[in-house]
Amino acid sequence: MPVETYLLYLAAVAVFFATPPDTSQLLIISNAIRHGLRRSIWTIFGDLSANAIQMTAAAFGLAAIIATSATAFAWIKWLGVAYLAWIGLQLILSKGGAEGAKAAQNGAAQLYRQGFFTSMANPFAVVFFGALFPQFINPAAPVLPQLAILGGTYLVVDGAILMLWGWLGTRAAGALRGSRFALVNKLCGTLMLAGAAMLALKDMRPAR
Repeated sequence: MPVETYLLYLAAVAVFFATPPDTSQLLIISNAIRHGLRRSIWTIFGDLSANAIQMTAAAFGLAAIIATSATAFAWIKWLGVAYLAWIGLQLILSKGGAEGAKAAQNGAAQLYRQGFFTSMANPFAVVFFGALFPQFINPAAPVLPQLAILGGTYLVVDGAILMLWGWLGTRAAGALRGSRFALVNKLCGTLMLAGAAMLALKDMRPAR
């Protein structure tokens, strides 16, 4: 892949991430506030694993199916909205104090699942990869190595951005510890409900 093409791709990815936090980023902020950045890395791993699957789906042409199927769009969208809202309501209604803090210590597997399913529940991702990658692929050259470079670069950039949001979450958490645990839960729950609202309000009309 020519250096010029790769740099142009990096610029395109940078522009994509130069936006307010999306649902996955809101989740990592929430988990970093509640659990700290080190434990929340499992959430990042879950998100990146889902991205890898979405990239593979896009490479096999499933992006076109999702992009043209109103039913697929609707199912993925509303399942994602329901999942994010469920996490948010659980946090808002959870107990405060030491008992609530102990109950909130999610294990690595649960944190991973949250990141994975939150990312997988966004139907825009597969369509995004299906539209982005072909713009930077030379069909006259072997395609798989190019896909590996583009996909790997995206995962590295996405992981770095998520780590940054997580670090910002831990910085904000310092004043919300101890007796304010119930407030932490409500704040994080509100972030998740905001993510659900963002996904619900997105224009999901398929291309015709």
